[in-house]
Amino acid sequence: MKHSISVVLCVVLFACVSSGALGQSNISPAHKFCWSENCGFINWRDGGSPSGAQGVRLHATFLSGFAWGENIGWINFGDGTPSDDCDGSPCYSTSNGADTGVNRDASTGNLSGFAWGENVGWINFGGGALATPPNAARFDAAAHRLRGYAWGENIGWVNLDDANVFVGTCPADYNGDGALTVQDIFDFLAGWFAGNPAADFNGAGGLGVQDIFDFLAAWFAGC
Repeated sequence: MKHSISVVLCVVLFACVSSGALGQSNISPAHKFCWSENCGFINWRDGGSPSGAQGVRLHATFLSGFAWGENIGWINFGDGTPSDDCDGSPCYSTSNGADTGVNRDASTGNLSGFAWGENVGWINFGGGALATPPNAARFDAAAHRLRGYAWGENIGWVNLDDANVFVGTCPADYNGDGALTVQDIFDFLAGWFAGNPAADFNGAGGLGVQDIFDFLAAWFAGC
């Protein structure tokens, strides 16, 4: 056991000086689709032509990049350089202006603002708050996935809430800040040593050294 922990600590030290690999998108390859009732599946990770040309990225306080719907084309979530300030955090304008994009509240996970579909117009990520009952679009950090609904005047509801078809982020983003960094390793190890059930990374039931190795393997693999 002590030998295994020593190996883990050596791996962590290596990670600190080598940094993890970050892909263009931090959407999970296993959970990259959502469903719109009127336009079908929307790929948040690697759609388009050529395949994999674009993807969406969740940052700590906003989203950026493009999703792809076979029936509706590109959906623009923002260019990754928000110019506004929301309580001291970078954000996009929440009105339909040139700087429009989708924001993420770092404390609640709630999404807001507008994405732009080249063929379908504005998609309101605060629109789910108007549903009956309200079910706002949001990022569930504990489950590493999006939930709720967005609304497009021309396409109706975009469902982010399905139990099986949903948009998830990389599980190695342990702290849910939208990036794979060394801090994820430190936070995971802190949870593991504290006996936090969330550190049961492989879902085997209970915490074991294998959870650490599996987490590090996912972290180094990137997303």
